[in-house]
Amino acid sequence: MKNSFFTVIEGLDGSGKTTAGRRLAESEHPLLRGRVKFTYEPNDPSAGGDFIRQVLRKEITRFHPRVLAYAFAANRLDHNYRLINPWLETPGNIVLSDRYYLSSLVYQSSEDFPMERVMELNELARRPDLIFFVNVTNETCYARLSKRDQPRELFEGNLTQTRTKFHMAIDFLRLTRRENIVEIDGNGTVEETVAQMEKAILDLMNVSEK
Repeated sequence: MKNSFFTVIEGLDGSGKTTAGRRLAESEHPLLRGRVKFTYEPNDPSAGGDFIRQVLRKEITRFHPRVLAYAFAANRLDHNYRLINPWLETPGNIVLSDRYYLSSLVYQSSEDFPMERVMELNELARRPDLIFFVNVTNETCYARLSKRDQPRELFEGNLTQTRTKFHMAIDFLRLTRRENIVEIDGNGTVEETVAQMEKAILDLMNVSEK
């Protein structure tokens, strides 16, 4: 096997992306078994991780929005250098990250801080080979969120508005960077979601071998 692959899973809170990602990392497919490292952002052990978590849990409420954008960018770059890049140095290895800079485009951009500026902060972040957007209905999201035994975090708000911004950010990445983004229907079972993602990764691996 020649290449390593960096894959990202994105989606609304309650989309089931984290559960599907962890399940995919445990795949028994011969080309995937033992090669997939599941990780996440914000990455707690990386730079600024504790601060970001405190903001998301609303334990820190006085902060400038621009600070959060810089914190995520620093956290991501440290995440790259300490975990993602080392794992991908081995041919055939795969990193599967729960959130990446697509989320920053959605949650940290604003009228006075557009997506172009957010990407400038992330200019040194490794480019994913494949980005999944797990799309589900609002009803599915709310049903899944209601099962969580924890308070809602900072950005678990208007799902329709957030979905619209995700699609805007996806269009932005496709237009300006020609990013490889695949939309996954996450309304079914976790097994169905995982099967869609596994097929896309295997297809990408097969293409790279030709």
